[in-house]
Amino acid sequence: MPVGHSLNFGVSAVLLVYWILLSYCSGFVLSGVVTLDSIKIYKTHELFMIKPTVYFRCKGEDRVELPDVKEVNVSYSFNGEESWQPLTQITDKKCKRCGFYEKDNFKPDDVFDEWELCPSDFKDSDGKYRRIKDNEFDATFLCLQCASLGADANSSSHKHDRGNGMHLAVIIVISVLVSSVLILALFTAFKYWQKRKREQEQARFLKLFEDGDDIEDELGLGADM
Repeated sequence: MPVGHSLNFGVSAVLLVYWILLSYCSGFVLSGVVTLDSIKIYKTHELFMIKPTVYFRCKGEDRVELPDVKEVNVSYSFNGEESWQPLTQITDKKCKRCGFYEKDNFKPDDVFDEWELCPSDFKDSDGKYRRIKDNEFDATFLCLQCASLGADANSSSHKHDRGNGMHLAVIIVISVLVSSVLILALFTAFKYWQKRKREQEQARFLKLFEDGDDIEDELGLGADM
């Protein structure tokens, strides 16, 4: 097998195994898209009857303004396809600090409520979670993927640890396979390079003898004694 073919085989094998590893590991990082299904605010914090600017924000993320929410005691429903949706995304069974706020032009923004938004909150089969804050708001969130995340989060710790151990073992095995294939390809290429080098040296050595015989024939040194 030529050196180039050996290296190409090794690289292709490594890329194949690496792709399998990425495909396998991608299943470990689960995510759920959270949208606002409905909301009703019971009061505003602005003075002089100014229309409020209500927004949702999770810690470390950009705020998401709710442009339609302007009146108190009015139920607003959404289909999840609005331009400002989704509200946020929950990944890998992690909770995040989120809340509803009201923009204020003259002092720090007012807080309707802040809480830990977790995938385990979406317990219903329809993927909905309802949050009520007395005298502030009543909101329903939708996250179809979060229902499965929450179910996984509520599983026993023993099962979770066992699953992590299996995942780690698979990663180690695949890593060993990747290293073995790469080493084998490099070793094969090196041995082939050594063989080709010996063949080239032998060919040059034979060529020197042939050239020497030709010179002797031309000078008449090779005549019979």
